[in-house]
Amino acid sequence: MKKPLIAITMGDPAGIGPEIILKSLDNPLVLKACRPLIIGDRRVLEASARRLGKSFHIQSIRTIEQAKDMKESPLLYEASCLPVDQWIPGRPDPQWGPQTIQYIHLAAKSALKGQVEALVTCPVSKEMIRRFRPSFTGHTELLAKLSRTRAFGMMLAGEQLKVSLVTIHLSLKKAIRRLDTTKIFRSIELTHFTLTGFFGIKAPHIAVAGLNPHAGEQGAFGSEEKTIISPAIQAARDQGMNVSGPYPPDTLFYWAAQGRYDAVVAHYHDQGLIPLKLLHFDKAVNITMGLPFIRTSVDHGTAFDIAGKGIANPDSLIQSILLASAFARRKP
Repeated sequence: MKKPLIAITMGDPAGIGPEIILKSLDNPLVLKACRPLIIGDRRVLEASARRLGKSFHIQSIRTIEQAKDMKESPLLYEASCLPVDQWIPGRPDPQWGPQTIQYIHLAAKSALKGQVEALVTCPVSKEMIRRFRPSFTGHTELLAKLSRTRAFGMMLAGEQLKVSLVTIHLSLKKAIRRLDTTKIFRSIELTHFTLTGFFGIKAPHIAVAGLNPHAGEQGAFGSEEKTIISPAIQAARDQGMNVSGPYPPDTLFYWAAQGRYDAVVAHYHDQGLIPLKLLHFDKAVNITMGLPFIRTSVDHGTAFDIAGKGIANPDSLIQSILLASAFARRKP
């Protein structure tokens, strides 16, 4: 079987994206699993390679479409030509924001056209992008908009724990206000489809977290478990999904990590990501559920504080590439 062509966006040029890409390409498992196509800036990557004491031998291509039939690997599509004399690793700069967004747009467009089998993204700076695009909230929401996807969600996956989120990048107050039975059911449904269609789990057991302490303690600490969460669970069961809960969050994640459940549906960002990152800080993978193409990402940010120092850990990117490659081979 031909190895899948995986588009990898460079992320913010001043972050650790360029460094972890170069380190990932040194991993033999990555080149064995796929044909990487970097969408980014050649000058920045070459300068990053020099800082790392590495040689740079990535062939550039004129169009993304050209990559599909090429045997060479890895490849680079030069989506920008940044003034490298103004590029300082670790120093955020709003002028890189438009190029960062351009990498994402090009990769998403190529995925929608079927020119690449999957998309893997390196971290961006929301703050820098919001300087010129105030509506930007993250990769997930942007990719959903570009692909006109209404039902989408975020899953973070590690070896021991997989967590899906009902709400994503919202303040805690807004997240709680926006929870409803439909959103929770949709997250359960997307989680079920991702586990069966991409992870290859035939009959996954999904656990749903409670929102309140002790999952509400029969209404003593809140009513959401009864009024909106349990009806969503029942609706999923009626559709044939193996779903249980709501469970007290303070114990649920322990049992999920022990293998009792295949995934947990959490209701807001930190409820799900704190236990996930506690277990899988360096190797977790961010998966966007519901898109018409495969997208994985690192589970960390730009790490401006260590950019350019040569100490960035590429493990999350390596796992993101390997998982995207596996998904591409298993795509329903």
